[in-house]
Amino acid sequence: MTLVEIAAAAIEGLAAIVFFSIPVAGVPVQLIVLWLAAAMVFATFWLGVPQLRGFALGWGALFGKRQDASAPGGVSQFQALSTALASTVGLGNIAGVAVAVATGGPGAIFWMVVIGFFAMALKCAEVTLGLMFRDELAGGRVVGGPATTLMRGLASIGFPRLGRRLARFHAVFMIVGCMSLFQVNQAEIQAAAAFGFEAPALFGLGFAVLIALVLLGSIGWIGRVTGRLVPAMCLLYVAACLAVIGANLDALPEALVKIVAQAFDPVAVAGGAVGVFIIGMRRAVYSSEAGIGTAVVAHVQARTREPASEGMVALIEPFVDTVVICTLSGLTLVVTGMYMEDLTGVAMTSAALATVIPGAPAILAVVVFLFAYSTVLANGFYAAEAFQFLTRHSRWHELGFKAAYCAALPLGALLEPGQILDMVDSAFFLMAVPNVIGIYLLAGPLRREVNGFLARHGQARVVEERT
Repeated sequence: MTLVEIAAAAIEGLAAIVFFSIPVAGVPVQLIVLWLAAAMVFATFWLGVPQLRGFALGWGALFGKRQDASAPGGVSQFQALSTALASTVGLGNIAGVAVAVATGGPGAIFWMVVIGFFAMALKCAEVTLGLMFRDELAGGRVVGGPATTLMRGLASIGFPRLGRRLARFHAVFMIVGCMSLFQVNQAEIQAAAAFGFEAPALFGLGFAVLIALVLLGSIGWIGRVTGRLVPAMCLLYVAACLAVIGANLDALPEALVKIVAQAFDPVAVAGGAVGVFIIGMRRAVYSSEAGIGTAVVAHVQARTREPASEGMVALIEPFVDTVVICTLSGLTLVVTGMYMEDLTGVAMTSAALATVIPGAPAILAVVVFLFAYSTVLANGFYAAEAFQFLTRHSRWHELGFKAAYCAALPLGALLEPGQILDMVDSAFFLMAVPNVIGIYLLAGPLRREVNGFLARHGQARVVEERT
């Protein structure tokens, strides 16, 4: 066997392990998805449904209430959320929803919303822990993320060796998992389809330069860019979906009934109600990234002295990403009837938008580019922070890594994703293993922090302290 063949076999083997599936109601469900879904349910009930108790407090903190300019952190809580959303709001909201509806029918949208609700609690948990154990370096720079949480958090409860090993495991796979060749590839394909721009090498080089202009700066600069870019791209896509839904208002009641009815239909497509639930759950888990830990790296930069405050801001992230944007994507497909056509992915969404909006493919190309750009930018920051964790936070190491990250991006426009995607996706979801273990082991301190914050700000403690 050649070296390429050996590497290909290794990647395929890794993907087979990470994405090992078991059949449920005739539908293969990946164990990593069950691992994350179980953690979402645990966080919801262990923390006393923070999605409801802390939702208003999160919005209040997001828009300036209780801000402390002297608190540690490099960006505002709004900018931290924008950077995190830059990673999670992406092609999954466009293509992923279409795949779910094409495979599981309209009922999959209902279960995506349900799982998105539970994902809010898991995101709150991991971000709160991230701020509880973040580290302030000399000069006031703040660092943190799942690796820091695992190392410092587990040491605080008597498991320093386990914490170090899990932290290194997570950091290594964050570097690999945050390589964003797929996003560059999809942006180039959509640009070629919409505008006839078929110069992948030039596109990839230009994309890399645009990323470098922001990524090589500080977290403050990244936060300012994402703070403007993320709301703009979300509003553009949401406006397009609302225009289509508005033009089909007469079909909306029937669409809503269909979504709910097929979610529980025992003879629905893809293995009945259980199969539709699994499809919706899988897409929601992938979309929200709750439990993976990547967004924690952005949220720990928020200026606040109360870790749970940023946890409440963070639970807004799956709400916007999965509950709002994915639902609008799904409704757009159902009211136009495009989910019944022989289309999938971006092509289905593009066709649905084109029923009402002239030039929809071009608009979608802009949206895809913005989504891809923001995701690559956030992932580059995450990967650089993980690299710094392994190299003891050297500034020169950071700049060198970011430059190398940008230099690799043009490959995304030149290569077929194929086995590279298998490797990146496998590494991405392997991060969930140590991250969720850390959440379980630190569940006691986590609940005390969340309940204490909610009590201080007038929320009844519905979960009695037992630890």
